[in-house]
Amino acid sequence: MATERFQFQGEGGYQLAAALDLPDGEPAAYALFAHCFTCGKDTLAAKRISVALAAKGIAVLRFDFTGLGSSEGDFANSTFSSNVADLVHAADHLRKSHKAPSILMGHSLGGAAILAAAGKIPEAKAVATIAAPSDPAHVTGLFRDHIDAIRTQGEVEVSLAGRPFRIKREFLDDIVEHELMKNVTGLHKALLVMHSPVDDTVGIDNATNIFVAAKHPKSFVSLDHADHLLTKPADALYAADVITAWASRYIDTAKPAKAMGLAEAPRQVVVQETRKSKFNQLISVGPHRLVADEPVAAGGEDAGPGPYDFLLAGLGACTSMTMRLYADRKSLPLDRVTVTLKHSKIYAKDCAECETREGMLDQIDRVIAMEGALDAEQRKKLMEIADKCPVHRTLTSEIRIVTRAAD
Repeated sequence: MATERFQFQGEGGYQLAAALDLPDGEPAAYALFAHCFTCGKDTLAAKRISVALAAKGIAVLRFDFTGLGSSEGDFANSTFSSNVADLVHAADHLRKSHKAPSILMGHSLGGAAILAAAGKIPEAKAVATIAAPSDPAHVTGLFRDHIDAIRTQGEVEVSLAGRPFRIKREFLDDIVEHELMKNVTGLHKALLVMHSPVDDTVGIDNATNIFVAAKHPKSFVSLDHADHLLTKPADALYAADVITAWASRYIDTAKPAKAMGLAEAPRQVVVQETRKSKFNQLISVGPHRLVADEPVAAGGEDAGPGPYDFLLAGLGACTSMTMRLYADRKSLPLDRVTVTLKHSKIYAKDCAECETREGMLDQIDRVIAMEGALDAEQRKKLMEIADKCPVHRTLTSEIRIVTRAAD
């Protein structure tokens, strides 16, 4: 994957800083992502979701709204309307430089802005919101104690997430004028509403309001246990997985399965620390997410299988699949295969057929149970076939592992 960084002209003629996350091959579709209020394109949720979608073949444009991040302009002069206009300008830039976005995504107030902008981006067919308020004015609750002063003085500095921002009376006047539910009712695009039931910043009732107002096709997915900013990597990756699978029904692409990484092999396996505990790892295999850990006795929390567990699982799955392919091809009455495996260390001197005579050796015990009306000859042949599975051959042949530092 690659990330293109550039600027484009937004509302008011300001240059807005943007990042376009691109898949390795030709994109299956282009998407536009709107970040949360006072956030930026490089916040954890925005970056993680965009990169995860790019890994699945969808190019994603994320950018800093006027006056935020590396974009030009003064945040104090921005309004909800100017954010909506910035999104339309971003879509225009994509349309001219690559292809118009067919997927629109927005997080928190960015979700409300995406809903307001969707009608002005005709090529968009799928709209996804994450923790979005049903009324843009909801955001004023973040500085409710200053509202009277803002109206009286015209402009006041407030602290949001530990950072100072100047809010003007024009911002308040503008945001109350937006009737977002009218935009939702007249959306005429597929809608996915994602929200956490424990979101204490934007309550789950906002998702209910949006979902009820929308016409079909519409979907709701609960982001169980997630916080408002999706600070946990697994929550952002889950959101990306759901958006990819859901959007595939609505986007136009001649080769959706190939472009979105659903039929390509071999696939990359990415393993990343979650930092939830000492050994906890998130494993990404195409659209799939797995968790690895060590047992409690080894210093872990046993939140998932250990490295050797996955090794044995790979051998066991390959064994069973290989036997099934052979049985089906030969029309053998094999009903079911069960493979039970165990890894251990043994003394080399205890292995008569091993070339190594000193020290310790790894040993994998594999027990195969076959159900079905098989005769002795058929069972014998299937046991021979088990040793021909590709993973078995890999483990018992010379393996070359090439390791290098990431760029």
